[in-house]
Amino acid sequence: MASRFSLSQIFQPAPVWAETEFARRIALARQSAGDQEVGKPAARRLFAELDVLAEPARRVFRRMEVAPARSPQTVLILPGFAAHPRKMRYFARQLERAGHTAKRWGQGRNWGPTPERFDQLEQRLLDIHDRAGEPIALVGWSLGGVYARELANRHPHAVSKVISMGSPFSGNPRANNVWRAYQFITGHPVDAPPIEADVSKKPPVETIALWGRQDSVISSDCAAGRPGERDRAIAVNCTHMGFTYSPEAIATVLKELDR
Repeated sequence: MASRFSLSQIFQPAPVWAETEFARRIALARQSAGDQEVGKPAARRLFAELDVLAEPARRVFRRMEVAPARSPQTVLILPGFAAHPRKMRYFARQLERAGHTAKRWGQGRNWGPTPERFDQLEQRLLDIHDRAGEPIALVGWSLGGVYARELANRHPHAVSKVISMGSPFSGNPRANNVWRAYQFITGHPVDAPPIEADVSKKPPVETIALWGRQDSVISSDCAAGRPGERDRAIAVNCTHMGFTYSPEAIATVLKELDR
């Protein structure tokens, strides 16, 4: 016997809590920034990030030269905000071609920090460290680099070094072109995450900050940091998305892993 449905049953109105939550997130995205966005890249420069669309075609003709690592090690790779580990597959393959062992972070797409997600990430780090039998390197792109710094601050015995790529760990967290989207998606202010962290505090291990000269998402000052917040800041000629595929960015990471 066929079931009968009315249009009112199919098109149910959203629950009140959902409407309230949506309105709250819209309000977060519309917050006034005042002068907190000073130093962020001009929004018109975001078109440069479309370069990523041509990358699959370029790979057909490009064979990146990768020198064997002098000291192969285990590397935990942390993706950027709203990015899936697949986005860093090419990056990971180049590290593995050099002889390193690349490990995913085990969280799927990066939708921002929560206490539960960060607890799982900490356990992932400790498990990989136990299996490797030695401290491992953390390489984080954008928000992933912020995570890497906090992981190293909490578990320095398990980390050999931290390399961040276009990560906003210094200065004002609103000096970028994505903080409104971040607040809408995560549901919390960019300067008040749901976990305790001092993102500008330098981890007690070697810490290298890469920043992109063509980065149109994150302020160069925020990604490079100040003396005392990292050991070295290195400029590379790439966009924000380019950190995952730029030969120069990848070569710089490989060099720093061998340093």
